[in-house]
Amino acid sequence: MFEAVEELIGEHADLETKLADPSVHSDQANARRLSKRYAELTPIVGTYRSWKQTGEDIDTARELAADDPDFAAEVKELEARREELTEKLRLLLVPRDPSDDKDVILEVKAGAGGDESALFAGDLLRMYLRYAERVGWKTEIIDATESELGGYKDVQVAVKARGETEPGQGVWARMKYEGGVHRVQRVPATESQGRIHTSAAGVLVTPEAEEVDVEIHANDLRIDVYRSSGPGGQSVNTTDSAVRITHLPTGIVASCQNEKSQLQNKEQALRILRSRLLAAAQEEAESKAADARRSQVRTVDRSEKIRTYNFPENRISDHRVGFKAYNLDQVLDGDLDAVIQACVDADSAAKLAAAQ
Repeated sequence: MFEAVEELIGEHADLETKLADPSVHSDQANARRLSKRYAELTPIVGTYRSWKQTGEDIDTARELAADDPDFAAEVKELEARREELTEKLRLLLVPRDPSDDKDVILEVKAGAGGDESALFAGDLLRMYLRYAERVGWKTEIIDATESELGGYKDVQVAVKARGETEPGQGVWARMKYEGGVHRVQRVPATESQGRIHTSAAGVLVTPEAEEVDVEIHANDLRIDVYRSSGPGGQSVNTTDSAVRITHLPTGIVASCQNEKSQLQNKEQALRILRSRLLAAAQEEAESKAADARRSQVRTVDRSEKIRTYNFPENRISDHRVGFKAYNLDQVLDGDLDAVIQACVDADSAAKLAAAQ
């Protein structure tokens, strides 16, 4: 069992030797790549060594128990410990999403339901901002289009970890499960008869791309400028500062109008475009490899829902993993850990089953 780990141990030792060489650190990009891989392998190597040592300890305890029954209890304890290490090692060996260490750009978009959907999009935005605050992430609203009655027609937010994260524990590792259609059932503020309405908002999550991740040629871009819309203010509705960038080879579009200057809006739009191009490239590569990655719904169709927020029952349900809880008020206040963990556990179980 776990024969493949021996190769990883050799790779881990080789990386340790390279990282001890001062000349390696003259190339910072290469040094970061080697350090990242070393950090990924370290828990696997450590767990495997503990697993192997526990097996040897079991054999020794069994020999001693043959002469002294008092050692029988120790055998059971060691066997239980080895089972725990076996399960832990299996999970560590599950193929990891290469984007798990990345930050994300999250977009919430109103869908079916008109003004109520925009209000719900605002609720989802607040939920994510509060969740990020709880776990210590930084957030930055890149662009937003507000609705007349409050809420958002469309809003894009950058979510970033503070400082270095443990391997595979970046923002994407948790937030990637939020992509899809979120459905709400409640009595809207605009409803005079007290009837429960159903509306939906779409969430799209993409790993934020660095410039080295995606190469964009200037000749492949069409850049349009236009007058900002929305609530009035300095530079809004008065100058052509809003920017829309179209990537001609793929047709992917990104726009921004929140910043005061055209140059700032262009930079933010390029930031969004890079992340969308990275997500598209990853999906294409994984499709060719026949990897059944969880897809994100890009059309806000209530029939394609991943989650329902039922206000009358204070219930939240995730339809992909069968999760259900009656603490909707707490979830909307940012207490998302249990919901996300259910998705993480289901994903890990599916990958583990596929790897066996």
